[in-house]
Amino acid sequence: MSEKLRIIPLGGLGEVGKNMMCIEYGRDILVIDAGIMFPESDMLGVDYIIPDWGYLQDKKDRVHAIAITHGHEDHIGALPHFLEEFNVPVYATRLTQGLIEVKLKRNRPPAPVTLNTYAPGDVIPIGPFTIEPYHVCHSIPDGVGLGITTPAGLIVHSGDFKFDHTPVDGWPTDYAKLAEFSGRGVLVLLSDSTNAGQPGNTASEAVLNEAFHQVMRDAPGRVIVATFASLISRIQQVVDVAAQRGRKIAIAGRSMAENTKMARKLGYLDIPDETLIPLGEIDHLPPDKVVIMATGTQGEPTAVLSRLAIGEHRSLSIQEDDTVVFSSHTIPGNEELIHRVVNRLFQQGADVHYDPLSPVHVSGHASQEEQKLLLNILKPRFFVPIHGELRHLKQHGKNARQVGIPAENIAVVENGYELTFGDELEVGKRVPGGYVFVDGKRVGEIGPRIMREREILGRNGFLTVILCYDRDSGRPVSQPHIVTQGFVYEPQARELLDRASDVARSAAQVKPGTPPQAVEPAIEKALAKFLYQETRSRPVVIAKAIEHGV
Repeated sequence: MSEKLRIIPLGGLGEVGKNMMCIEYGRDILVIDAGIMFPESDMLGVDYIIPDWGYLQDKKDRVHAIAITHGHEDHIGALPHFLEEFNVPVYATRLTQGLIEVKLKRNRPPAPVTLNTYAPGDVIPIGPFTIEPYHVCHSIPDGVGLGITTPAGLIVHSGDFKFDHTPVDGWPTDYAKLAEFSGRGVLVLLSDSTNAGQPGNTASEAVLNEAFHQVMRDAPGRVIVATFASLISRIQQVVDVAAQRGRKIAIAGRSMAENTKMARKLGYLDIPDETLIPLGEIDHLPPDKVVIMATGTQGEPTAVLSRLAIGEHRSLSIQEDDTVVFSSHTIPGNEELIHRVVNRLFQQGADVHYDPLSPVHVSGHASQEEQKLLLNILKPRFFVPIHGELRHLKQHGKNARQVGIPAENIAVVENGYELTFGDELEVGKRVPGGYVFVDGKRVGEIGPRIMREREILGRNGFLTVILCYDRDSGRPVSQPHIVTQGFVYEPQARELLDRASDVARSAAQVKPGTPPQAVEPAIEKALAKFLYQETRSRPVVIAKAIEHGV
């Protein structure tokens, strides 16, 4: 065999989110998933982060397709951006395809997108690869893992999974298909590591039914259940319990409303017409007959919960006796934002239920014993933990060694490392890559330098000095004008700013003939020194010298 099988993770390894995997055999490439990651609290102004697919930029003609495992944002959120650059067919299950279509309506790539529907049991040849999706349980319907046959051997990509024996949609993981893969011989297993540190087994989604019953039974007023807009299974559970408790359902949040409409149309959500009411009609019902589904469990500033928490939602406000339920896990890095929203909801008068204080969420990811079970069923020759921070990947590697996978056949790596599979597993060089920030309509234009500048501005504010300067004399023509924000409150710091103006004027007295652009650094240096001496603070100082008579 002359060609080599290579796997290059482009996202999701060493972090939670922006999952993306590149599988390469010879000159042929298959991509799996294209997700986003939420920004950390110090990434000011960033909406979300997408994978860095720079490795693929000079290989566009070699990419055959992108296969999607399920419809969560950390697996499909970056797809519109990817399709702007790569005109390749997309393969997804019906619900996942519906969620993608909703997303593409808001951000349609320039070229027409080919969306192909696949389903568990299909066998799909794509170049030298043959894809076989198989059903897995997760926290969203229609999730799949992938068996990928290559000339070098069989790869199994678990997707996000858990072994739920009582799933709310009645469709357990396809154990028979996993056993069939095992019978063929699995070369490489790529497996979800999110809960690698959790002992035992993950609880079934079914346990939430009783939790929702208790919340709605005990709540004296409205119940606001917040979850991810794509968590269709959870929406169904809330709908079912609300109907049994005699409550009506209203949807708040554009993304959740669009996803709900699509899932009902495709038959993945069963909401009786008499149960679903427009958001504007909830005030016509007694509060204890209302349930509101909303977005914003990660503290996103523009989502429904954050707006409710600060009293800025255009049509909703928190009322006394409201009960708010956070039915999702906390994505690492979002703790501060979430706690802030929870505290403000309490301040507004709501009673807030959140995991782990209330059993209102269960994970959609396999814990240690389920991860070991998958390893034991498939008996792969090589193993690569995926989807998780480095601590999760390391622990998953330990779990694999416990069930007999040799340490030399396990690759615990972060994004970008080239993995080559032959007689042995080789970990190669790391391809260049990093965070690609999305800020409004700007993609990849915001880098580490801008992040540092925003952090400094946010911490110390800025001071700008503008003066009219005469090049011939090397002297300012008039007293400088100072503008500042986030540094000092001008009315109370007038004396300080007047002295700063004098410092700037003095620094602008230079050798005749000096151009204005050469004067500005001297002013900035003198002002920065003065302000630190006076305030022990380092605002961003910007000087602008405007040449007199020009």
